[in-house]
Amino acid sequence: MLYDGLCGFCDRTVQLVLRYDRRGTMRFAPLQGAFAQAVLRRHPTLQGVDSLVVVDPDTASGDERVHVRSEAALAIAQYLGGAWRALAVLRLVPRPLRDWGYDLFARYRYRVFGRFDACPLPSPEVRSRFILDEPGSA
Repeated sequence: MLYDGLCGFCDRTVQLVLRYDRRGTMRFAPLQGAFAQAVLRRHPTLQGVDSLVVVDPDTASGDERVHVRSEAALAIAQYLGGAWRALAVLRLVPRPLRDWGYDLFARYRYRVFGRFDACPLPSPEVRSRFILDEPGSA
């Protein structure tokens, strides 16, 4: 999962996923880091994206699939399973309308949830789940 490492809401989303991820396999990287930038370069349609991005590797083909905005949020809910899967009902809403709502929320996320000056460091207990580009970055 690629996320805006400066966004308070995005940080809380990462913490939520860490709490409910029963498999413990999802990994995280801030959009501001080299790993995320490399993913974005591989997918030119994502240039300029400051949204949540979920990258699904396809082990059979060696390719990767990316989900952005509302599709990324729904992919995370699907991954978490359990009651989170109930959010799949939102797929009944046309994607352009879901993405409009996502973009509207994203426009105000810093005002409502705050903005960090630097990406917060993950706790030592979960640090292995983060793709860190440099010592001290996350």
